[in-house]
Amino acid sequence: LGMPFVFEQPNLDVPEQNHLYFDPGDGRLITIFTNETVKPDPTPNPEGVGNLHHLAFSVSRATFNQLAGRLDARGIAHSGPKDRGFMDSIYFRDPLGQLMELASYKFEPPAGVSHAAVLLEAHKLRLARGAYAIEEVDLADAIEILTERTTASLSTARTPRNPYPA
Repeated sequence: LGMPFVFEQPNLDVPEQNHLYFDPGDGRLITIFTNETVKPDPTPNPEGVGNLHHLAFSVSRATFNQLAGRLDARGIAHSGPKDRGFMDSIYFRDPLGQLMELASYKFEPPAGVSHAAVLLEAHKLRLARGAYAIEEVDLADAIEILTERTTASLSTARTPRNPYPA
């Protein structure tokens, strides 16, 4: 996935295992446990309650737009882009059979507001509409609400209106 490899350290509880630490780009670390004595098994994880279905990572729109071509160039089978309403996703399996998702949001939150906050507000709006899933109208309205809530203004009338009434 191109994440920087930060460092390696032995597992202090299980001597035959190592930990590999990667930087996904958001200030956190992803730790991969390794054990060179175990033969790799590319069989996908069983699907069901309590099992890991897939790992998802958020990528920029520019990166997402290049994904299918870059996976194709590397001979990696993939789902092709999938529209998830509020994001687009592409799925593929890593060399050990783990299903991976790379996704790109279809919106940018207002300054100082997280994607999660926009989705929370959009979820409330879609429930109020009785909609099955979050749609672009919910995202647009959520962003408008959050912008009004988080951005100071000298104007008390912030709703859209015709500035040139007849």
